[in-house]
Amino acid sequence: MILFLASRPVTAPPVRPAAPVRSTRRVRPVCPARRVRPPGFRFLAPYRRLFSVPGTRAFTAANLLARLPMGMLSVSAVLMIAATRGSYALAGAVTATGLAATALVGPLTARLIDRHGQACIAVPATVFAVLGSLSLLLCIRCHAPTWTLFASYAATATTPNTGGMSRARWAHLFRDDPAARHTANSFEQAADELCFMLGPVLATFLCTALFPEAGTLVAAACFLTGVLLFAAQRRTEPPIAARAPGHSGSRARSRTPLRLPGLPPLLLTFLATGAIFGSLEVVTVAYADDHGARSAAGAMLALQAAGSCAAGLLYGLLPPTTGPAHHLRRFRRCVGAMAALMLLPLLAARTGSLTALTCALLLAGMATAPTMVTGMGLIQSRTPAARLNEGMTLSVTALLAGIATGSAAGGYAVDYAVPAAAAALACVLALLTTRPPR
Repeated sequence: MILFLASRPVTAPPVRPAAPVRSTRRVRPVCPARRVRPPGFRFLAPYRRLFSVPGTRAFTAANLLARLPMGMLSVSAVLMIAATRGSYALAGAVTATGLAATALVGPLTARLIDRHGQACIAVPATVFAVLGSLSLLLCIRCHAPTWTLFASYAATATTPNTGGMSRARWAHLFRDDPAARHTANSFEQAADELCFMLGPVLATFLCTALFPEAGTLVAAACFLTGVLLFAAQRRTEPPIAARAPGHSGSRARSRTPLRLPGLPPLLLTFLATGAIFGSLEVVTVAYADDHGARSAAGAMLALQAAGSCAAGLLYGLLPPTTGPAHHLRRFRRCVGAMAALMLLPLLAARTGSLTALTCALLLAGMATAPTMVTGMGLIQSRTPAARLNEGMTLSVTALLAGIATGSAAGGYAVDYAVPAAAAALACVLALLTTRPPR
């Protein structure tokens, strides 16, 4: 027995774990560390959400490159023709011809884009428009007859609506998210204001610092490159609506947006809004020239566009509308605010102070982008998806026609009462003609 016990290995007795000591202090679970964003950047969360979707950054950057020449081409053409032919009247007539041709051909180009896709139509249309700009340049360099200038610039009418194509992509990507579409439309309007603010400044610098044709060359190169890059982003391109005979979608496809209920009154309001832009630009240049500060007119108009750009970005942070009636009510309020703020330049001009007028233009511009964003949202809500590009191009056509009319009226009267009257007309049209759709 002793030998048996001696042969067993000696092991320590098992130690029972001690009972846990209960504490009255509450222990919080350990969570992974979160990156705390500065408070000043939290308001950008809706815009970060937009560009977190794959492909959105690529097509937005390409579209901005293609959209910047929209504010350069007309100014470059005016400076190029005036420098070589010595006539601003001829330059204005040539650009007016191109504007009228774009108003006629633009909706047809957009209809083809809706039917056959953005990449299929936008690229050849852009190539044809760029060839028209280069033809204008060659006609000026070779001292061709005057009628060739009109024919060449009229060929640029096939220019596709790059802003409308970008909005169509946002509408497709966030078709089930009204808040994201609202933010995207606000961003697009701010981008429009930014391009039309920087485009004329860049065109003027190129045409005066280098040579008269430099603005047209750079604008044509940027336009063609931007559209090619934009068309290459196929995964975000809206699909082509299928044609089904006897289906309501096919009937909507064959029906022009001009016959859609509620759309013509909106286009009339856009026409009056375009008259504000056209007359405001001409009257500001004339007013600054009359006070011996013509070079300051560009900076004054740039501040007006900057106010609109900032207001557009801030407007995108507001919650979207909850229904058609609420959306229409907000549009009327925005148009009313634009009409009220457009009285500020009229009052400031009476003081004779350029500083006061510049501040008034900055404040007046803050109502522009919210009005355009809400109006474009109404256009999208009342236009079938199969005709979305055509519907938005019709709104741009109405704006262009209004700009031409406002420019003529502003040049004739040379008074800030013209844009104020146009804003009042837009407000009356929005209140009396627009109705919620049934």
